[in-house]
Amino acid sequence: MSLNDPIADLLNRIRNACAAGLPSVDAPHSRLNEQICDVLTREGFLAGYAIETRGGRRMLHIALKYDGAGPNRTPVIRGLRRISTPGCRRYASVGKLRSVRSGTGIAVITTSAGLMTDREARRRRLGGEVICHVW
Repeated sequence: MSLNDPIADLLNRIRNACAAGLPSVDAPHSRLNEQICDVLTREGFLAGYAIETRGGRRMLHIALKYDGAGPNRTPVIRGLRRISTPGCRRYASVGKLRSVRSGTGIAVITTSAGLMTDREARRRRLGGEVICHVW
């Protein structure tokens, strides 16, 4: 099965697993998906991720993070939104980068220096393609 938008597939898998209260989720591996998981782990939205090989295919095994314990736990990721799509790319210069949800969320941005958050891009004075917002 071919995917038209593997990034949206990754985000939807994470969103659905959080809504179902699952401890982890698997997604197809790509370098960009791995970098997105790395940024989300560094920012504290994911507990971690690992690359596994199953049947000759590489998969990302993503451990989700929750607040609290027991049946009343809530996912750390409250929402995900894909901003730039294959049909409509969204680019932002450093002056147009705005905070997400009054600073409680992050924007994942591809820049010439690699994938980073909006805060890091503003600090390094870089613009780029806005991949998604996470809060």
